[in-house]
Amino acid sequence: MSTNTSNRIVSIDILRGIVMIVMALDHTRDYFHKTVIADPLDPATTTVWLYFTRWITHFCAPTFVLLSGMSAYLAAQNRTKPVASLFLIKRGLWLVLMEITIVTLGITFNPSYSFILLQVIWAIGWSMVVLGVLSRISFNTVLIAGLILFFGHNLLDAMPLPASGAANIWWKVLFTSQFTPVPIDANHTAGDFYAIFPWTGIMLLGYCLGYFFRKDADPEKRKRILAYTGASLIVLFIVLRFINSYGNPQPWELQRNFGRDILAFLNTSKYPPSLQFASMTIGPALLAMAFMEHVKGAWARIASVYGSVPFFYYILHFYMLHCLLVIVFFASGHTMQQAYSPNSILGFRPDDFGYGLPVVYGIWLLTVATLYAPCKWFAAWKKARRGYWWLSYV
Repeated sequence: MSTNTSNRIVSIDILRGIVMIVMALDHTRDYFHKTVIADPLDPATTTVWLYFTRWITHFCAPTFVLLSGMSAYLAAQNRTKPVASLFLIKRGLWLVLMEITIVTLGITFNPSYSFILLQVIWAIGWSMVVLGVLSRISFNTVLIAGLILFFGHNLLDAMPLPASGAANIWWKVLFTSQFTPVPIDANHTAGDFYAIFPWTGIMLLGYCLGYFFRKDADPEKRKRILAYTGASLIVLFIVLRFINSYGNPQPWELQRNFGRDILAFLNTSKYPPSLQFASMTIGPALLAMAFMEHVKGAWARIASVYGSVPFFYYILHFYMLHCLLVIVFFASGHTMQQAYSPNSILGFRPDDFGYGLPVVYGIWLLTVATLYAPCKWFAAWKKARRGYWWLSYV
């Protein structure tokens, strides 16, 4: 492997590792923070510390989805178009299955699966299926579809959509879901938090950006394109936010003081990811990539370890956090009768449970530090067994 290729892969792993580390903060907060404020991002009621604890994690999902698209393009360079297309479709369906089974169990600790979570892995999985189909046609097809979905899906905000029935559910699942309950039977419900196609647009454009990470690509040209695109998205976010008429389902409103105005200005829609949200988060991510290609140092090496095995880390951190939650749950005097609350999908997380943000941050740092050794081991184990076809799915 050439030096340039190595640098490219490492830069992707570093950024992905950073967002994986930050992502764990949000999930630690879900499990361990004593909820007093219902919505951490409500500018009228939140605290600044709580707001930015939640807001900083907004960068994780869009950056991860974008990098997934880039990785799909790079992986396809070693395969024929039909083989690469089929692999994306199969891996996408496998990820959907993992979301429904392994991820849902890790988050809820409810073996009856009375509530099935459809979140980011679900959206990534179906996005890969779409990418697999479109990439079989042509690169330009992927690019055009990505641009339409990325910049145009908020046009649906002004359109009358089906108000009930199966059509209503399908529109929400595909385009507009903030949270859509989908009844399966009398005892089981699926909760869709991630509308598929807005995330698909991000993945498709990530795939197209992968073109600039080819072995023969000009590094300086790549850096300029990433920097200009990232800066342009940030400017687009600011302009659209001030115009306040397109790119987000709800316009922002002035608050009681300037500080609260800033919080409202930054509070864009993640569910579904609006154009303003995507521009706000992906813009800085691209700028970071532009200047991260030749970064060195201990922190970069550490971040790249997490980023090299993202799915392994993703699964492991949920199970570790939830096992720790069970230990604290019983150690604090709670009983099995309190393990499942009708107000929460998280097992062993009663309504009166939780700690302040300093404790949450401590648990987060402990969790991330503890996962370093397993991730480093798995990355080395996986690298030594590249001939095992099934490892490409993990």
